Amino acid sequence: MSKYLSQTRANLTPYVPGEQPVDIERYIKLNTNESPFRLSKAALAYAFASLRPLQLYPDPEYGELRRAFAESIGVSADEVMAVNGSDEALYLAFSAFCDEKTPAVFADITYGFYPVFADMCRIPYETIPLTDDLQINPEDYLDAKGTIFIANPNAPTGVLLGVSDIERIIESNPENVVVIDEAYIDFGGETVVPLIRKYDNLLVTRTFSKSRSLAGARLGFAIGCTELIADLNTLRNSINPYNVNNATVAYGLGSLADDDAFRDNCTAIEETRAFTVDGLKTLGFEMPDSYANFVFARTPKMAGGELYHALKERGILVRHFDNERICDYNRISIGTPEQMQTLLDTLKELLG
Repeated sequence: MSKYLSQTRANLTPYVPGEQPVDIERYIKLNTNESPFRLSKAALAYAFASLRPLQLYPDPEYGELRRAFAESIGVSADEVMAVNGSDEALYLAFSAFCDEKTPAVFADITYGFYPVFADMCRIPYETIPLTDDLQINPEDYLDAKGTIFIANPNAPTGVLLGVSDIERIIESNPENVVVIDEAYIDFGGETVVPLIRKYDNLLVTRTFSKSRSLAGARLGFAIGCTELIADLNTLRNSINPYNVNNATVAYGLGSLADDDAFRDNCTAIEETRAFTVDGLKTLGFEMPDSYANFVFARTPKMAGGELYHALKERGILVRHFDNERICDYNRISIGTPEQMQTLLDTLKELLG
């Protein structure tokens, strides 16, 4: 680092994204939870027809996009905000609803950006351990005295927390915001979005990176009561009012216009997930029930890191984490049925 870096940033530990190899053709890529499907032809056609000239700034209100997304989830346009991937919504939530007197609260095993955002914003935070079977215990979050962040389904475990449990957490923390990160909710989970009309301290974040095949476009949304959205917009407009580019807006509109393709893709991923889980269990793997587009699996036959390297040598990328509690596991994204069959065949060969 240079001598000019502020000492307040010198000790930051950045988020480490999954590998994005330049020679991608060499690999079956099952490490970053991207969709195996491209946008449909109908969605692409709608996107191209909707594209505003790139020499012009985007509409800073993103009215058409917000209205389309709001309609798709049953809320009003003033209850949503468009963001540059749900990561931006999360960062704004850390900035808006946490401070030295209001710490952040989240699980010890969860989305790796949460502690990074807390450190970046110079916010104290508390981590609550998952249970031994990698579950969130709702009792641990009652009257937490801080802004709560829960990925649901959780990442990297894929475990889902029920709506009734989340509602108990929201009710018990009336003086603080509860942020539910629903990046993976479209793969069989039940959303808490309807609760935003009941609780003014609930903020939900969504992304188009996973289920809507737009990881490369970077599009997400924050959903909450109008007052919470106004708070986030105050910060957004103080940093980058043109935070979503015209091309991404068009692709988002295209995806929303072809909702049948989106739902068909989610169903296909759920079916492939079930097929993959059955195959992994046949090979002796253990894993919690997943409601995401990935599974979190371990085998007593090989250490997690060793298996990760062995698969990579054979052209298959999965995600391994060094955290002591989960170092035996690998997170495996759900690809096409053909890709998952290749994975299972390779694992069978590796494990004898």
